[in-house]
Amino acid sequence: MSAAAVVFAYHDVGCRCLSVLLGHGVRVPLVVTHRDSPGENIWFASVEHLAREAGLEVATPDDPNEPAFAARLGRIAPDFLFSFYYRQMLSPAVLAAARRGAFNMHGSLLPKYRGRVPVNWAIIHGERETGATLHEMVAKPDAGRIVGQESVPIGDNDTAAEVFGRVTGAAGRVLDRALPALLDGTAALRAQDLAAGSYFGGRKPADGRIDWTKGARAVHDLVRAVAPPYPGAFTSLGAATVRVLRSWWSEPPALPRAAPGTVAVADGRAWACCGDGRWLELREIEIDGCALAGAALAARFAPGAGGVGQFGSGRAQRRPGQ
Repeated sequence: MSAAAVVFAYHDVGCRCLSVLLGHGVRVPLVVTHRDSPGENIWFASVEHLAREAGLEVATPDDPNEPAFAARLGRIAPDFLFSFYYRQMLSPAVLAAARRGAFNMHGSLLPKYRGRVPVNWAIIHGERETGATLHEMVAKPDAGRIVGQESVPIGDNDTAAEVFGRVTGAAGRVLDRALPALLDGTAALRAQDLAAGSYFGGRKPADGRIDWTKGARAVHDLVRAVAPPYPGAFTSLGAATVRVLRSWWSEPPALPRAAPGTVAVADGRAWACCGDGRWLELREIEIDGCALAGAALAARFAPGAGGVGQFGSGRAQRRPGQ
C-alpha cells in the first residue's frame, strides 16, 4: 500500500507540491487549505480547485489546531503530514498525527529568512539568491532538520513575483528529489544552525512607504520587493498618493545632486534622486489611480508639463486608501 499524507497547502507552491505528491503515488486522504479572503488580491493558483479536480477531500478550518480537528487528523493517522505554504502554524498535537514525520516547504535557504514572506524580505535586504527548503516541522517555526534545498538567483531588477515563480519551481524539484528517500525511510536529515540565520515577521501595506533619504539601492529593493501583485511601494506628490510600481537599476544620468525625492527627466526617462545622491530610474508609477509608464511618465515630469517634481520624504505620508 502506498504511503498516506495529509497535506496543508495554499498558493502556487501548494499546488506545485501537491501535484508532485500525487505524481509519486502518495495517497492523500485530506487536503487542508484556506478560504480565499475577499479583501486579498488572489493572483495565485487555487489548491482547493486542484484538490477537488483530483477527487480529494478538502477541509478549510478557521483553526486547524482546534482539538476536534486535531482529533480528526489522529483518526486518519497518516504516514506523513506536509505543509506547503499553508499560512498558520501547526500545533504539536497536529504534527503528532503523522506517524512518520511532518515536513514543511519554506521559501528561503534556511536557516536564513525563517518566518513570514521570505522572498520579499530577501529582496528588501538585497540578497543575490534565495531558494526553497524542505524541512522537518517542530514546535519552533522553520527550525527543524533540513531534508533538501535548492537555490535560485535574484537579479538586479527582479520583482518578488518573478523570484517567487523561480522558488515555486525549486520547491517542486526539491520535493520530487526528496520523496523517494522519505517514503522508503532512508532520507538523511541535517540539523540547522539557527545562529547563522534570521527570523522575520509578516509585512503590511503600510510597510511599503518609501523613505527617499535612503540610498538608491535600498529604495529600489523595496520597490521591487512589494511590486504588484503585492500592494506596492508608495510615496506622495503634493496632496496626491503615488504608488511606485517599477523602478530599474541602470546607469544613472549626469544630473546634479538634488534633495531626496526630487524627480527629473533625462534621456527620455524619469529619475528620482535618493539620499546617497544617486538617481534611480522610475519605470512605472500610479498617481491617484492613473498609471504612467514610459513616455507618458517622462512627459509628466518634463519641463513645461509640470517640471521637476518632489516626492515626500517618506516620514509622514498617507498610505494608499487613507
